[in-house]
Amino acid sequence: MKLSARSKVIAGLGSNMGDRLAALARAIELIREEAGEVTAVSSVWETEPWGFDADEQFLNMVIVIQTAMEPWQLLQLFRSIEGRMGRSRSGRGSYESRIIDLDILLWEERIISMPGLEVPHPRLADRRFVLEPLFEVAPAAVHPVTGLTVAEMLGMCDDRSDVRLAGQQL
Repeated sequence: MKLSARSKVIAGLGSNMGDRLAALARAIELIREEAGEVTAVSSVWETEPWGFDADEQFLNMVIVIQTAMEPWQLLQLFRSIEGRMGRSRSGRGSYESRIIDLDILLWEERIISMPGLEVPHPRLADRRFVLEPLFEVAPAAVHPVTGLTVAEMLGMCDDRSDVRLAGQQL
């Protein structure tokens, strides 16, 4: 598939280890340097862990990137940034605490399925910690599978976990 010269990609960022705010800021800095222009940045949201128990709450946010990279290249870059920032993956396939987590949520209107990457993110509509910041930067973005906007998905989301604006912002 030939992609346009620059694609609009929406990514989710999260951290619940160490200096969480600094980790988010560093990840955005590396994405700007290596992936393309960051055109929108949501507020930072403090959230309880989703899918597992942890002592530390997460800080989560969403950014919009204009990139010339292809999906597999951006995924590899995200994994590289995570590793350089100190994230190690246990390989158990379960949720766990992390210094940084970078996920591709939406890639324009595209549906992408390849090993290690499903876009739109398969659990996007089920997670308030993603939908709240996504609503800030792209409320009218459309999920290419369901046809629902971010605003509609947020209104229908059954996730009742604690999601609130963080006390500190970038």
